[in-house]
Amino acid sequence: MMLTKVFSQIPIFKDLTPQQHALLETIFSLSDCECDAVVFEQGAVADYLYIVVSGEVAIVFDPDDGGPITVARLHQGGVFGWSAAFGSDTYTSGAICAQTSRLLKVLGRDLKKLRQNHPETGILILERLAAVVAERLRNSNAHGQVFALLEHGLMNGIKPIGG
Repeated sequence: MMLTKVFSQIPIFKDLTPQQHALLETIFSLSDCECDAVVFEQGAVADYLYIVVSGEVAIVFDPDDGGPITVARLHQGGVFGWSAAFGSDTYTSGAICAQTSRLLKVLGRDLKKLRQNHPETGILILERLAAVVAERLRNSNAHGQVFALLEHGLMNGIKPIGG
C-alpha cells in the first residue's frame, strides 16, 4: 500500500522528498484498531513506535501503588511507544484506543537500520520525533535530551534511565 497520502497528513513527514517517502514506506505499516482495543500493555515487549493518523489513543500508566492513570490522550500526529525507539526492552506505559483509530507503526530495529543505512533521513526523522516528544513534555530543554536518547538508543540499543 502506498503510504505517501498517509504521510502527507502527519507533520513529521512534511516536506520529505519522494525518495525519503519511498524509504519510509518500506519500514512503516498501517494498523487499524477499534475503540477500547489495547495497542500494547505496560510491561509488554517494546517492539513498535506508533504515530496516530486518526482517532485517539490514551496512554495509561499503572503504578505499583495505585490504580491506572491516563497520562496523555493523543490525536493525529501524536507519537507513542517511544520505548521501542529508545532501545528499552518493555513499554513503560500502556496504550488503548479511546476511539476507533488508524496508526502508523514501525519496528524500533527498523528505525535503527534507517539511521545506520540512510543517516540523513534517519536523523531528520529522529529530530522530528524528538520535537513531538519534547512538545508533549512541554520542556524547552527536552528536545535535545530526547533526540540524544533516541539516537543513543537506536545506535546502541541501550535502555534510557527510567525507561
